[in-house]
Amino acid sequence: MKKTYNKLVKGIKKYFKKSGLNKAVIGLSGGIDSALSLRLVSDAIGNENVLALLLPERGLTKWQNVKDAINLCKSLKIKYKIIEINPILDYFKKIRQNNVSWTNLKPRIRMLILYDFANVNNALVVGTSNKTELRLGYFTKHGDGACDLEVIGNLYKTDVWELSKYLRLPEDIINKIPSAELSQGQTDEGDIGEKYKEIDKMLKGNKKISNRIKTLIEKNRHKTEKIPIIKK
Repeated sequence: MKKTYNKLVKGIKKYFKKSGLNKAVIGLSGGIDSALSLRLVSDAIGNENVLALLLPERGLTKWQNVKDAINLCKSLKIKYKIIEINPILDYFKKIRQNNVSWTNLKPRIRMLILYDFANVNNALVVGTSNKTELRLGYFTKHGDGACDLEVIGNLYKTDVWELSKYLRLPEDIINKIPSAELSQGQTDEGDIGEKYKEIDKMLKGNKKISNRIKTLIEKNRHKTEKIPIIKK
């Protein structure tokens, strides 16, 4: 894990240097993916150059997740702001919604806030998606899938757990059931229909890919491939 950690930090430093920017904005949920992403980018460019945005939905986001995110920022000495997304969501309640559009709306609102702060602070938006999610297309297009760089995008979910343990991130965060908290009782594994440990075995080629995962990958192909350009 030490080798992996060093490579990631080195890669992040290189990317920021190449971009000509030295500040980062990241959405922090209190979950393991954003926690590890925060730690890596902080180690790479310095905690004074990182701003964490906590973007809860009042009435849905668990206070414990907000509390865990705050405590992590304090332990890493990283500046943070808490902005509830409800006022923006309230506007869209006037517009006819279905379950899919409503849940996708939330990460897209968060993306708008992240990029606004990044523009104001001349910073890059750091993504928090892992390799498992990216390969499955398990993210919202132009929502949590929108960022300037993915710092854990080459780590499968099981790798995220291992590196987080190596870096001694808070156990309360490591041991959480993965959830984007886009609806009541939602969990990642519940949505996908497979356990992450089994999914990673499939994606790494150590186990036959199930029909469920094949179907999900095909369904989300429009997210994982480049935007098609119609030739003249």
